[in-house]
Amino acid sequence: MPQRKANPAQFKDELIQITQPPEQAAQKSPEMKEGTDSMKTTCAILLLSVFAATQATAQSQGDWTIGLGLGGVIPKSGNGTLAGGEADINSNIRPTITAEYFVTDRLGVELLAAWPFEHDVEIAGIGPAGTIEHLPPTLSLNYHFPARNNVKPYVGVGVNYTLFSNETSPLGTLELDDSFGLAVQAGVDFALGNGNAFRANIRWIDIDADVHLNGGFIGKAEIDPVVVNFAYVIQF
Repeated sequence: MPQRKANPAQFKDELIQITQPPEQAAQKSPEMKEGTDSMKTTCAILLLSVFAATQATAQSQGDWTIGLGLGGVIPKSGNGTLAGGEADINSNIRPTITAEYFVTDRLGVELLAAWPFEHDVEIAGIGPAGTIEHLPPTLSLNYHFPARNNVKPYVGVGVNYTLFSNETSPLGTLELDDSFGLAVQAGVDFALGNGNAFRANIRWIDIDADVHLNGGFIGKAEIDPVVVNFAYVIQF
C-alpha cells in the first residue's frame, strides 16, 4: 500500500488550527460582553454610593451643625451632706440644643444649651427639702473621627457653668451658688443623608454647689451628673 507523503505546509496549518483558539472563542460573545459591562457599571455605582454615604456625615472647616434633641440629667448617687443628712437629687429630662462650628475638618467648637432642668431634693432624716432648677451651658472642643459605614464617633472636653434658679423649700429660703467645672463627652453620629444625622452622646459634668438655707450654709450639693442626649443634627 503506497505511503502518503508528509506535506510540511499542510502539517503547519493543522498545528496552528489545533493550538490557536478559534476566533469565536477568542472574542467575547455579545451577551458575555454586555454582561461584563453591566457588572462593571453596577460595581461603579455601588462604589460611588458607598463613597457618597461615607461622606454624608463629613464636615469641613467653616461648617455649622445644629442639634435638636432631648437630654436626661442623671445625678450621681449620694449628692453630698446637707443639714447633717445625706442629700438625694432626682433625674430630669428636658429639650436640648447644640450649636457647633468646625474650626478644621475634624475639630468643632460646641455650645450646649437646654430648657431649665428641674430636680427634687430630699435629705435623709428630713424628707423633701425643696425643688431647684438649673441651666447647664457647656462649651466643648470636639474631635470627630473619620466616618465608617455612615457612622462617625467623636469625643470632646470642655467647661460647664451651671446657673441655679427658682429654688423653693418648705424649710425656708433655699439658695444654691452657681457652679463652674469640667465636662467630658463621647458620642456617635449616624448619617441620614444630606449631611444630617441622628446623634447619641453621653456627657459627664462636674457640678458642685454650696447650699444655703435661710442665709446659713448647710453643705455642698455634689450633683456630678451623667447627661444622656439624643438629637437630630442639621448641617449648614
